[in-house]
Amino acid sequence: MTTTAPRETLGTRDAHETEERAPSARPGLPPPRGDLSAAVVDFLAGRGRALPGRRTTATADPYGEDLQLALHLAYELHYQGFADVPDALEWDPDLLRLRALLEARFEEALRDGCGRLGRLDEAFDTLLTEPADGHGVSHYLVRHGTLEHLREYAVLRSVYQLREADPHLWVVPRLRGRAKAGMMTVQYDEYGCGRAERMHARLFADLMSDLGLDPSYGRYLPAVGAPALATVNLMSLLGLHRARRGALVGHFAALEIASSPASSRIAAALRRVGAGEAAVHFYDEHVEADAVHEQLVRREVVDGLLADEPGLAGDVAFGVEATALLEDALADSVLRAWEAGTTALRAPLDPPPAPTGSTP
Repeated sequence: MTTTAPRETLGTRDAHETEERAPSARPGLPPPRGDLSAAVVDFLAGRGRALPGRRTTATADPYGEDLQLALHLAYELHYQGFADVPDALEWDPDLLRLRALLEARFEEALRDGCGRLGRLDEAFDTLLTEPADGHGVSHYLVRHGTLEHLREYAVLRSVYQLREADPHLWVVPRLRGRAKAGMMTVQYDEYGCGRAERMHARLFADLMSDLGLDPSYGRYLPAVGAPALATVNLMSLLGLHRARRGALVGHFAALEIASSPASSRIAAALRRVGAGEAAVHFYDEHVEADAVHEQLVRREVVDGLLADEPGLAGDVAFGVEATALLEDALADSVLRAWEAGTTALRAPLDPPPAPTGSTP
C-alpha cells in the first residue's frame, strides 16, 4: 500500500528542505521583471510568497515582460527545471492555477490578433510567400549583419533551440496513424537519428560555442526579452494541452515550412562574417532537413490529422497564424533595435573571448 502526501504540503518550505536538490547543471532562477514574475520566483525559491489571483492577471499586459517571464518560469518546470527548485512543484496546484490564468490572458490576446485569414490554405499561403521587399531578420543579417548581430540572434533563439523539438513531442500521444508516423519521422531527424552529437539542440550549442557564447541551458534567459519569450511560451501553451493539439500541429508546420529559406540566408551571413564551421553547419543542416520536412508535415502530419479529425482545421490555422503573429512581433523588435544602433537584448553581451595566443 502506498500513501500520498497531503495536498497542502506541496510547495511548502518542507518540500524544499527534504527533497533532493536539482542538479547544478540546471539554470538558476532569473531576476523578476514585475510583480507576477517576482511572486513566481519567490514561490519557486521557497520564500513563501502568495501567488497572484485573477484580479492581478486580468489587467496584466499579455505580451509584457512580467507576464511572459512568469509564464515561462511555470512552463520550465515541465522541461529541465531550475537549480534548487524541487521537481514536485511541477504539479503544485496553486502554481497550476496561476499558470492557467496567465495562459488565458495570453491566449485571449493571441486569438484577438488572429482569425483574419479564414481558411487553412490561406494561412499556409502566407508562409510560402517571401516578402517582395526582403524585409525580416534573416534578410537584414545576410545584407548588413555583423558578428555581434549574429551573436545576439543566437542568444534570442537559445531559449528554444537548446531544447529544440521538445515542446512538439507533447502532441505525439494525441495523434493517430499517418499524423503520428509523420511527426515521428521528422522528430527522429530533430533528435539526430539516434546520435546525440547530431541532435539539433546539440548542434545549436556548438554554434553558440563557435560564436564565443556560453551554450549552457538557460544561461541567457535574463537577457531575452518578452517578444522572444512569447514565441517559446506559445509552444508550451499549445503542447501541454490536448485540446490544443491541432494548433500545435499548425505551429509545427509553420516552423518547418518557413525555416529553409531563412536558414539559408543566416548561413550565408555567418560565412560572410567569418564564423566557424560549427556555426554555419547548424543552419546548413536546417536548409536541407527542413526542405524535406516541409513536405512530410504538409502531406502526412497536417493532412493525416485532418483526415482523422476534420473539425480541427480551424485550430491548425490558428496555430499557423499565432506563430506568424509572434514571429513578426519579434522580428519588428529586433530590427528596430539594430536599425537604431542598439542591442536587441535586455543587456549587451560581453565581447567574445580573444583567440588563444593573442595579445591584449
